[in-house]
Amino acid sequence: MSQPPSQQPPQGGFGAPQEPPNGAPQPPRDQPSPGQPDLAKPPQTPPPAPPAGPPQTPPPGAPAYGYPQQPQAQPGYGYPQQPGQAPGPYGQQAPGPYGQQPGPYGQQAPGPYGQQTPGPYGQQPQTGYGYPQQQYPGAPAPGGPGSGGGFLKGKTGIVVAAALAVVLAAGLGTWFLVSDSGDDDPKKPVATGSNDPKAPSESPTVDEGDGSGDGREVDDDLNAGRKPGEAKVAWLQKNDIDLPRNGSAVQGPWFAGDVVAKAMYRGVSGYSVADGKQKWKLELPADVCATPNSPTADGKIVIGVKDGTTDRAKCSVLQMVDLNTGKAGWKKEIKKNGTWDFLSDIGLAISGDTVAVGRTGNSNAYRVSDGKELFGTPEGNCKPFAFSGGDKLIAAVSCRTDDVKNPQNQVQELNPATGKPRWTYQPPRGWEVSKVYSTTPLVVRLEHEEKKQYTIVALTESGKLRSQLAPSKGAKLTADCGNSFAIFGEKLEGCSGVAADANTFYIATEDDSSGTSRTNKVIAFDLNTGKPKWEAPAPAERVLKPLGMEGGNVLLYMRPKYDTAGAIVTLPPTGGTVKTLLQHPAGAGRIENGFFSAKVLYQDGRSFIFSQRVSASNDKEELEQTTMLVFEK
Repeated sequence: MSQPPSQQPPQGGFGAPQEPPNGAPQPPRDQPSPGQPDLAKPPQTPPPAPPAGPPQTPPPGAPAYGYPQQPQAQPGYGYPQQPGQAPGPYGQQAPGPYGQQPGPYGQQAPGPYGQQTPGPYGQQPQTGYGYPQQQYPGAPAPGGPGSGGGFLKGKTGIVVAAALAVVLAAGLGTWFLVSDSGDDDPKKPVATGSNDPKAPSESPTVDEGDGSGDGREVDDDLNAGRKPGEAKVAWLQKNDIDLPRNGSAVQGPWFAGDVVAKAMYRGVSGYSVADGKQKWKLELPADVCATPNSPTADGKIVIGVKDGTTDRAKCSVLQMVDLNTGKAGWKKEIKKNGTWDFLSDIGLAISGDTVAVGRTGNSNAYRVSDGKELFGTPEGNCKPFAFSGGDKLIAAVSCRTDDVKNPQNQVQELNPATGKPRWTYQPPRGWEVSKVYSTTPLVVRLEHEEKKQYTIVALTESGKLRSQLAPSKGAKLTADCGNSFAIFGEKLEGCSGVAADANTFYIATEDDSSGTSRTNKVIAFDLNTGKPKWEAPAPAERVLKPLGMEGGNVLLYMRPKYDTAGAIVTLPPTGGTVKTLLQHPAGAGRIENGFFSAKVLYQDGRSFIFSQRVSASNDKEELEQTTMLVFEK
């Protein structure tokens, strides 16, 4: 979609930074900071579509596998890694015929800019809160945003026979995927479930209301000696699935009525929100490989399932599930768009009654209620590769260019029924769409691979640049975008640790570990100016993580430490000091502190501590791992 002439960019470069890489203040709109691109002046309209030619290549992101990793610390906000290097002019289109384009899409590396870091801002890995914990044998090494430890995860302790090589055919713009699955099967025999990838099987409802369900009983000691003002442990759930020897990621949770559901390995399970008893379990013929962040309003979800159980199986099957009942709905293979489709994993997002499927250079969308295809990959030069759902369907779009190192991305809001763009925002050349932190208001993270920079922008309801966030010097922002890893793919949604209301965006700083215990701050940014409104330090020796908004206040999780339980707290939208909403009991502190990787949600007066991965050194430990811990008043 072309931009109007009023949004054309300047033809000069942005200039080299004048300060060390510790952050850049927000300049006035007509005076861009020397270290930041002037995103208020949109770029050129992308070139017209080239004639039909070679297939598309992997989506925008960081260097290919094998690219040297960067051991040094994450550069400051908005600055290149090596101050003093003047960037080239991003507003200019490099010359050259499209036929010489090696491919418009750069693949996504395990971490931003190729670094092996556990979060999107280079923070150090934390396997628990407080004192460091021993990592489970077989657990994946921490990776970057959307990473689960790198491409070769799940091969711990062995030399992997499988290899992924991306070969660029010079002058053809064609990517080849070369692999050898080998003879090693990393999965143990599974006691239940079928290896036939034809259809899922449904188990009868487990909880019939007579206490015979398989929800785990709460240990009496967890609530013994509970102090006044402390919440109680409502229930806890332990793993009951025999997993492959290297464990499995846990997807979810999703809420539908009185059910909280999760997916793991080859099944989806639903539990009573009130007491944790299992209400249903849906067994699947192969691994769950992709999930959206949220279901439809009536509790239906579409998940990705592999088309087989071998190492060569692709994430190409969609399965609809009714989370209220656990019943399997429609199932279909994703429509393949050409020979080179499915070189990447897929990303799913639901908006309204539409589930959008993104992957390298291709996309499809289906109606959740009946599985009808609504739209596919659009014609033209610019193609969506990832989506974020919710009340809006937001697409990250990559446009074919003549320089793979200087990509052109777009952000679009799509009509979820037709796929037609309602508007298009185009950042300067080189800036790639990385994550959507919020859809209403729309807040997007952009990354520049060549310059080793990132920035966070807010857009208006019509897709115009509203502001570009400008943290104070030295402020290092952080968000948790999960630890699932997609080969070349990109999951645009699902980041936690951020919150937003109509005019303010809230995000935490990286942990400061210079003292005896970790601590951090929460920073509020004015979405109309991009400038910080206030900073609120966490209580002494504690760490805060934004969860969302609650009654007009900022809702946060105050992480536990080795000798203190966690809590759900709030901050006024004007800043100040935290107020405790739900104090978790000290008796459960050891369990709360022991989650390998925790996702925290607060809903209807209950807090849910949710494990994002189950992995252990042996079957006994595996079946004793706590996967969900729930507190209530």
